[in-house]
Amino acid sequence: MYQEYFIEYLTKHGFEALRPKAVLFDMDGVLYDSMPNHAVAWQQSMAKFGIHMTAEDAYATEGARGVDTIRMMVKQQQGRDIDETEAQLMYDEKTRCFHALPETRIMPGVKELMAQIKACGMNVGVVTGSGQRPLINRLLNDFSEFIDEQNITTAYDIKKGKPNPDPYLAGLKKAGQLKPWQAIVVENAPLGVQAGVAAQIFTVAVNTGPLPDKTLLDAGANLLFTKMTDFSNAWNDFHRCLKK
Repeated sequence: MYQEYFIEYLTKHGFEALRPKAVLFDMDGVLYDSMPNHAVAWQQSMAKFGIHMTAEDAYATEGARGVDTIRMMVKQQQGRDIDETEAQLMYDEKTRCFHALPETRIMPGVKELMAQIKACGMNVGVVTGSGQRPLINRLLNDFSEFIDEQNITTAYDIKKGKPNPDPYLAGLKKAGQLKPWQAIVVENAPLGVQAGVAAQIFTVAVNTGPLPDKTLLDAGANLLFTKMTDFSNAWNDFHRCLKK
């Protein structure tokens, strides 16, 4: 059922086989149903600095480092270049606004999926554009049976965020110096999909947000599910095809 997707991926990159040892998950919109809150926090915080940011902007830039998004928005709307220090101060306000909102829920189906991945002998990693310590602490608490801090790649581990391949290349190293054909990426955002594809990793898009499926497929996703529970329910067949 899934072999045609694997064959297409292998042919494109010239790899002999897809033999994943790790699955690398994005965090917001994948592990947590958190994007609506992030959209609100972006709009509230940036307004304080004279920056107009819409919910659509938040979804379109999801996965990028927060400071990179801010520097881009300031350049576009105010015509000035700001350094990372100033951008970080603005991002700190976005963080404050986010944590003032109600806590977001764990994405339905993701723990069941991780349990199946672990049962197959694979490791679980997280590659996020966030660097907020409270979020990382919650991640470690909520998914303690599947991940540890050594397998989490954050904005502070890399210089170039998504859509560049750097975050997922760093994730491969943290997962045990793996090659691209030894991992799978799970993403929900165009920039994240582009990053996984740029790192030459088989990239599964799970469309948990308002974007059309086509947006994620156009970004290069190798396979798409409409929700995390669908991927969890399909895992046995997915894994069975991997072993053929």
